[in-house]
Amino acid sequence: METQVDTIKYTPEKAKQNALAKLDLLRKWQEFRRKAVNKLQADYDFVKLHNSSNSYLFSVLGKISRGSLHRWKASLDGTEDYTRLIPNYKYVSVNEYRTCLTDEEIKIFMGLLLHPNRICIGKAIALTKYKLKEQGQSFIPADITFRRYAKWFKDNNYDKWVLARDGEKALSDKVEPYIKRDASLLDVGDILVADGHKLAFQVINPFTGKPCRATLVGFLDWKSTALVGYEIMLEENTQCIASALRNAIINLDMIPKIVYQDNGRAFRAKYFTDDKGFGELGFYGLYAKLGIETVFARPYNARSKVIERFFKEFQEGFEKLMPSYVGSSIINKPAYLKRNEKFHSNLHNALLVGGVKRARSGADSSPLPPIRYIPTIEETIKMIDMWLKFKNSQPCTNAPNMTIAEVLENRKKQNIDKNLLDDLMLATEVKTIQRNGIRFLNCDYFDERLYGLRGKVLVKYNLFDLTNVKVFTTKGEYLCTA
Repeated sequence: METQVDTIKYTPEKAKQNALAKLDLLRKWQEFRRKAVNKLQADYDFVKLHNSSNSYLFSVLGKISRGSLHRWKASLDGTEDYTRLIPNYKYVSVNEYRTCLTDEEIKIFMGLLLHPNRICIGKAIALTKYKLKEQGQSFIPADITFRRYAKWFKDNNYDKWVLARDGEKALSDKVEPYIKRDASLLDVGDILVADGHKLAFQVINPFTGKPCRATLVGFLDWKSTALVGYEIMLEENTQCIASALRNAIINLDMIPKIVYQDNGRAFRAKYFTDDKGFGELGFYGLYAKLGIETVFARPYNARSKVIERFFKEFQEGFEKLMPSYVGSSIINKPAYLKRNEKFHSNLHNALLVGGVKRARSGADSSPLPPIRYIPTIEETIKMIDMWLKFKNSQPCTNAPNMTIAEVLENRKKQNIDKNLLDDLMLATEVKTIQRNGIRFLNCDYFDERLYGLRGKVLVKYNLFDLTNVKVFTTKGEYLCTA
């Protein structure tokens, strides 16, 4: 079906401007001739004046001749229609391209370029020329001819180029239009965005005493862009997400309206190994009890979660400053972990084992304390809180002329009772009551209600506050706070 755009005669803008300049110049010429007695001499004088001027008309038309003026006048035929001065060329529209390449050459060339293996243009040209020679073709176009066609095709068919070479996700990320979200319509605490981030530095696992890379599960307030709650996850534990939400509610002193988190399948794939989705883990019930609506992001769409930007700043501004930084991947790991880096490896081992001795010239040769150490969970939480204080002092992107902390302070607190959030506490540990109570993390937790009891109990705890734990029977009945 022929569209309306196809029925309109295409004229380049430059040709229109050129024709309008010709019409203006003809008017000046006619006015100049009317004042002269000798018309022929007037024509030559006018042409000489135009060709030696620095006027706008000269910058558009350049040098002209007397014959050009009379030819343009004849084209107008007594009218003022500037379109008569536009050359009757066959202009090529956006959907067309004039090239000496034949249809067969284009088919071979584009068949290589529009391949999911993403063959580069230079190699596609070489293969196309070789195939044309094998077919016995005598005239082979130059490389620049192929390159110009490839550039035109990419500029005018970018959607086809990206879809064929990179796939549907790249088409969505690079070509298709997107929706802009207005965060100014939100209030602090309306929406919390949740996601997990594997720390790029090592911490001491309190259960094993060995270094490990823990996972930070955080809840970010969309309006203020502040990380209002987080939890350090040492092992695969679904309840850690609920515990992070509990910390966010306590810090905000209000219950959010919506929790916006990663897609159930993607979130499970990143942090959990079982086959249960969020719909089978009781999260809907936990959130609904508090009046929170749960919304899941589209899978493999990182742009939809504003917390991804926070994690990037967290890695650059905090994690890389940690002495136990090991990198998040093979590409960005520190030099001492790379192969054959003996200097950095020896330096790292010296700092880790015994510290660095002072210069031999000095009288004091006592060793310095180790420069690099692996922090505990408690130390990590304190350092993260200190960095968050710095982060919250920065300007807020969603509120001009205000810092993140100032935006966060404008929230309406609800005086939340922490006891209502017990269901969101960290995962339960099964422990046995001993003479001194419950032995947990190399500490004894005791309460008078535990005296005289033996057997198994359930312990709920929070790594942010290990001064006490809540003890329940195996049936879920609350016993005490030890």
